[in-house]
Amino acid sequence: MATESWRNRKTLILSRTDMMGLLTAAEYVSCVEHAFRMHGLGRVYMEPKGHIVLDRYRGEWEVMPSYIEEPEAAACKWVSIREDNAKYELPAVFSILIYTHPETGFPLAICDGSYHTLMRTGASAAVSAKWLARNNSTVLAIMGTGSVGQGTLATCDTVFLWEDVRIWSRTQESVDRFLASEAPKYPHLKLTGTTDVRAAVEGADVIVTGTHARRWLVDDGWVKPGAHLAALGADLKGEQELDPRILRRARVFVDDIRQCREDGEISVALAEGLITEDDVAGEIGKVIAALLAGRESEDQVTVFDSTGIALQDSATVPLEYERAVAAGVGVEKKMIST
Repeated sequence: MATESWRNRKTLILSRTDMMGLLTAAEYVSCVEHAFRMHGLGRVYMEPKGHIVLDRYRGEWEVMPSYIEEPEAAACKWVSIREDNAKYELPAVFSILIYTHPETGFPLAICDGSYHTLMRTGASAAVSAKWLARNNSTVLAIMGTGSVGQGTLATCDTVFLWEDVRIWSRTQESVDRFLASEAPKYPHLKLTGTTDVRAAVEGADVIVTGTHARRWLVDDGWVKPGAHLAALGADLKGEQELDPRILRRARVFVDDIRQCREDGEISVALAEGLITEDDVAGEIGKVIAALLAGRESEDQVTVFDSTGIALQDSATVPLEYERAVAAGVGVEKKMIST
């Protein structure tokens, strides 16, 4: 494209409501699966997410840039986490996603990242279940009723025919609110809720955790042989959702070992010497790329430690942008002066 045409081009600005509905849940799963595959093949440029933590505020900022070779795309997400935001009537986590043209660096789009993130995060659990859970899985347990829980339910619904879906939260109010919001969207599913962790996970084929627990929630004794666990919540040092004994008996996979060793579910067990990196089978992208074996037996417990990698964004936003342009949503703004 000629230089002059780029100088006249505008940046598309997309709000949360603009982003909603651009992709189906199955398309989010497909995009995230592709991101992991390209990661496994080494056809990406990405560093571990950067953190800025300020003692004066309860929370942090995260920065997540990435480039993927095919289809070629680059994006960077700026995430704000503030645990006390309820008093400002703001979400605890929100983000801005910048989608850039790889060759020129031109900002094609500036997007609200909140809906995008809950769907692509949930999709990581769905992809892990597709590749690591038993093929006859019918019982799903989702721990946490926040936005990640919503994305997990939407995307996991596309990979298995669930006969029983159990929702857990610490309070009955949160459970009731989630069921009231989500159950009408899934009339084909048997959705139940509980505040009892054991009741939620015992006998489940797939267990997805999406909390910021500082003390593990899921006891090893409640996890049946052959279960698959996707730990999505622990992405800060010291956070932990799973009993370390689960990690010691399971075949463990991660999204990116550099991130997970520092901030993921495995980080506490590594720091306490309960496991070593040799106990980690590898990165899920290598399983999807057919470079590493996944589940090895029907009775084997598998774990996927997901800290959320930037490639999930750069692999997904091009299709979101394409759909937004076709639908005519958002606001265009000239960002480069002539």
